[in-house]
Amino acid sequence: MQYSVRTRALTQTRRTCFVVGWYDDLEFSETASALNEASSGQLKKLIALGDFKAKAGETLVLHDLSGADTQRCLLLGLGERKNFSADQFLSAAAGLTQSLKKLSVGRLAINLDEIVVTDRDDTWLATKLVETFADSAYEYLDMKGKPKPKPKNAITAIELIATQDRTRALKKGLDVGSALAAGKKIAKDLSNAPGNVCTPTYLANQAKALAKDYDSLTTTVLDEKQMAKLGMGAFLSVSKGSTEPGKMVIIQYKGAKASVKPHVIVGKGITFDTGGISLKPGASMWEMIYDMCGAATVFGTMKTIAEIGPKMNVIGVLAAAENMPAGNASKPGDIVTTMSGQTVEILNTDAEGRLVLCDALTYIDKFNPETVVDVATLTGACIIALGSQASAIFANDDKVAEALLSAGETTRDRAWRLPIWEAYQSQINSAFADMQNIGGREAGSITAACFLARFAKKYRWAHMDIAGTSFKWAGTNKGATGRPIALLTEYLLQQGG
Repeated sequence: MQYSVRTRALTQTRRTCFVVGWYDDLEFSETASALNEASSGQLKKLIALGDFKAKAGETLVLHDLSGADTQRCLLLGLGERKNFSADQFLSAAAGLTQSLKKLSVGRLAINLDEIVVTDRDDTWLATKLVETFADSAYEYLDMKGKPKPKPKNAITAIELIATQDRTRALKKGLDVGSALAAGKKIAKDLSNAPGNVCTPTYLANQAKALAKDYDSLTTTVLDEKQMAKLGMGAFLSVSKGSTEPGKMVIIQYKGAKASVKPHVIVGKGITFDTGGISLKPGASMWEMIYDMCGAATVFGTMKTIAEIGPKMNVIGVLAAAENMPAGNASKPGDIVTTMSGQTVEILNTDAEGRLVLCDALTYIDKFNPETVVDVATLTGACIIALGSQASAIFANDDKVAEALLSAGETTRDRAWRLPIWEAYQSQINSAFADMQNIGGREAGSITAACFLARFAKKYRWAHMDIAGTSFKWAGTNKGATGRPIALLTEYLLQQGG
């Protein structure tokens, strides 16, 4: 998709489709008035019929509007004019992309003269437009035996029409949005790939290939022998039941001097999770191809950062393993020693994500990080608590938590903070080891975060549970969402100034 910004009037731009925003007071903007005049009052007559109420996301397509130099004029409802909000804009953009799916539009022009979002700048507006179009167009077709042909006259170019003083910010937004779209696409592709394709080794190879695409990236992979030498007993307790070897993948982005402390993001990468000996029910086990969405999020964020090129250092770590039942798999009651030296009693082998993450969190201390954020589809309890609207945030540092929450509000990739008070720690105390890997029925997401907190005491850290936000599982609409890449990218860019 090609994106550009132009300052020509919409009515003077030959395109197959013009998009004109309209508020629910139905007042004619300057552009709408020009279209009405060009069509000898035809547009005003059509509005007077009352078929178009201009609610946010509502659309009305007018074909061959006489006198207007376009095949189609698409009226886009924006909703209330006063305090036009980010959510209104996103609803309008989503309605636009859905409407366009029904049309054969090659080149599209969107008039932005009337569209100014309260408390958001033009960079944000353009970024979100690109993101919305990319999300709407995304399909995972790699596993289709017969690839779906590209639709004829699909949108190939989108032009934003605005005044000269807005063009610089809009162009910046198009660049950021394109970078986000690229990062989200690769994350979705990795997440949607089946477990027999996307193995820990596959993830590692993809990370190596990513580093070849960008001079600013380098990738290092630790195999099981190297992890064993480092004492990663918790991580290896998860992967040992599988014929697919576990991998610790480190992707480094170098955009600043080596002396500048890096921000580190760590992703849970369980490429398939049977639950191990604590076997999951068979009915929905297929969803566990998405138990590596944390790693996919980190991967996609690193690609986005490499595309944007900020002057900062970022390290992404993928803790990749497959959790399978076998004669040598971990058993409930086993006790393992983590890289930190702390011991863990494994009461449930299906609480494995925290076992690979705890060793990753110990390992990354070597980088002397400025901040650390881990991302994981960690608990079903998080879905019960927050549904699919918000990711959960837990943190040992208020400023890190506030920065993540703020990034979520800015991007509308939202999150909500939950506590990790010391009072919860008693639930994971063990009689025979330093801790156990589950804390009982109460506060399941919180006790999982409390477990991780024991390995993140040396730096400023936050944990994001994305079990409810990273993928959808409803029938033909199932698939990865690419969340929370937008949130993490915004967070990192703000940290980097």
